[in-house]
Amino acid sequence: MPFIETGDGTRLFYKDWGSGRPVVLIHGWPLDADMWEYQQPALTEAGFRTIAYDRRGFGRSDQPWSGYDYDTFADDLKALLDRLDLADVALVGFSMGGGEIARYMARHGGARVSRAVLVSAVPPFLLKTADNPDGVDPAVFAGMIEGLKADRPHFLANFAKTFFGVGVFSSPSSSELIAWTGDLAMRASPKATVACVRAFGETDFRADMGRFTVPTLVIHGDDDQTVPIGVSGKAAAAAIPGARFVVYEGAPHAVPFTHAARLNEDLLAFLGR
Repeated sequence: MPFIETGDGTRLFYKDWGSGRPVVLIHGWPLDADMWEYQQPALTEAGFRTIAYDRRGFGRSDQPWSGYDYDTFADDLKALLDRLDLADVALVGFSMGGGEIARYMARHGGARVSRAVLVSAVPPFLLKTADNPDGVDPAVFAGMIEGLKADRPHFLANFAKTFFGVGVFSSPSSSELIAWTGDLAMRASPKATVACVRAFGETDFRADMGRFTVPTLVIHGDDDQTVPIGVSGKAAAAAIPGARFVVYEGAPHAVPFTHAARLNEDLLAFLGR
């Protein structure tokens, strides 16, 4: 299996398909690169070189005890782009993967990147604070951590229902597909799974938003119960210079699955077939 090594010696697994202009797909929590089940084949068949990698601690990548913060994640992304010597790169980040893009644009000046896409992404700042009153109550993240530590499989099975909008959204996703995402989630280390809740829940990306200097597409479902659109997608689109904002009406968090065909079309239109 192909791996690159980061600055601290952590090996990251990646899938590198096709040829053409590169598109790097950054997965969400608590999944891994395989979550791009519908996007990576479609983009590759459309003539792009697609690279999807497992974040440290997840999937087939190494599971170190440390490094679960967005500065390190951005450095890991840089290591991937540098090691593969990619240029004219489009970054596509889902959920917490959007945080990697935001921090990379600020920390590494957007080197090698020509376009960015945030899908159901966590920036600019999820946590409710005095200066972010519409954010998510800290008790929500504390409860997630408590649930993960007590019974991770049970917590993740229930989390998937909210993720897919089960009971709220008329999801085309089968019970088998939803169960499969739970299998992906359980490949991650318990340390990474818990630490990343703190990372995506508490990291403030507001200062990073102005560092987007490339065409940027923001896509978000307006019935997202996992990452609420008002504090995330809507706020990110307003803060990123020139960003294009596309709202998926009635869509839950899991749009790469529930709205796969529409997302693929929007990605292809934005990236240029």
